[in-house]
Formats: sequence, structure tokens, C-alpha cells
Amino acid sequence: GTGDAMLIDAGIGNSPWTVLAEGLGEQVGISVGAATFATSVAILLLWPFLRERPGLGTIANAVVIAVAIDAMRPVLPDPDAPVAELAQTLAGIALVGLGSGLYLTCNLGPGPRDGLMTGLHRVTGRPVATIRLGIEVSAVTAGWLLGGTVGLGTVLFALLVGYAVSLGLAAVSTA
Repeated sequence: GTGDAMLIDAGIGNSPWTVLAEGLGEQVGISVGAATFATSVAILLLWPFLRERPGLGTIANAVVIAVAIDAMRPVLPDPDAPVAELAQTLAGIALVGLGSGLYLTCNLGPGPRDGLMTGLHRVTGRPVATIRLGIEVSAVTAGWLLGGTVGLGTVLFALLVGYAVSLGLAAVSTA
């Protein structure tokens, strides 16, 4: 959640799901964190049809990320120079990777979005990569149409988050 807040406040583009949450929040008049939580709940309502089972980590993921986004945004800097925006975006992506490493190694249930991916894979038989790409493109497109911020940060997130998660997993496994 803090990593996502860093991307939002950098102002040069959000992660795909945060693009959606920001756009939804603008349309409905709620914070990005509240829209993130609402999106998580909506996705969880699909889980029975996808034969997914939530765990404690599923609920914690939905709550903690939403709360962290709203709690951290007021205390994070709003960079006003392109180099500072880029640095904050890269730091946010790294933090998302570290947080993902922590969350994925707990084995307490997938987050709502990960369960959507694995459930759709199970039900449709389509490759995980195809499912994930479709979900991410759908989220960023819908969010952009609703007014969410898409830009260089969005592209950097898409290109770097896999590496960041890999490094986060490595860091957690050696700790």
C-alpha cells in the first residue's frame, strides 16, 4: 500500500489496479484507498464462481493495502522535479516488490486480484500469463477511462514489478 501511495504521489502514472481505483474514486467521490478496498470486495464476490477460497491473508491484503494507501499519502512528499518523481516511482515499485515478497511467503491465502487470476486460469484453462495480461490491461483501461493517472510510472511498473517481486522474494527468503 505504501508503494502504491508513492506512485500516486509521484504523479507520473500508477500501477494498473491503482489507475482503476483512482478513476473509480474520482467518479464516486471516495479516496483511492476506499476505492481499492471496494474493488477488492467486488472481486471477492466473484470468488465462489471461480472456486477460490479466501484465507486470512486474503482479507489482510484487502484491508492493509487500502488503509496504507490512505494513511501514507498525506505524509509522503509530492515531488516537483522530474528526477524526484522518477526516484519516488522507482522506490514505490521496489517497495511493492518487497511487500509482495513478504505477503507471498506467508501462505495465508492469495490477495483478491491474485485469486481472480488463479481462479480464471482454473475455470477457463487459459495460460496464467494470458489471464494476467487481460486482467491488467482491463484494469488500466477502465481506470484511465474513469480518470485514473496513466503515464511513465504505469509503464515502469509493468516492466519492473516482476523483477521487484523476484528481489523481494529473495530478500525475504534470506532474512
